[in-house]
Amino acid sequence: MSQTKKDRQVLVLGIGNILNTDEGVGVHAVRTLQEKYGEPEGFRLLDGGTLGLNLLPLVDDATHLIIMDAVDAGKPAGTIIELQGEEIPLFGGAKLSEHQLTFQEVLGLALLRQTIPEHLTLLGVQPESLAIGVGMSPIVQEALPELCDRAEKRLAAWQALPVSDNR
Repeated sequence: MSQTKKDRQVLVLGIGNILNTDEGVGVHAVRTLQEKYGEPEGFRLLDGGTLGLNLLPLVDDATHLIIMDAVDAGKPAGTIIELQGEEIPLFGGAKLSEHQLTFQEVLGLALLRQTIPEHLTLLGVQPESLAIGVGMSPIVQEALPELCDRAEKRLAAWQALPVSDNR
């Protein structure tokens, strides 16, 4: 991966639609982290919602990227899914996320443009329901703290957390 980026940019991106129950887990996770950290100096937290290709400039600028989303991996509901770097499909293949078709294209375009983040992590939760409705199913809600904890561990590994918050 070619990195021509001048400055280290760590982005935690929550994607999903909060109006479709568990599909909004990535957005809820980022909001949980925003409540804890506010606007941290070492990384950026962003509710990407369903912005799709509009997220490309942010991905282009990132050197480190955590994507948080509902991920359909055929696992029991509430299971945490974690993929790193090349484990994340960029073109075609299995559709793991409800937003992946569009977000796969974002990552694929970043790869073609040689701007894909060098450090890339997908953190997801297997959804129970994608029905129209506000709020998550209880089992996915229970997985939310673990999802946030994994994001914090990745941020700590990247030395992006404030010193007092490093675990």
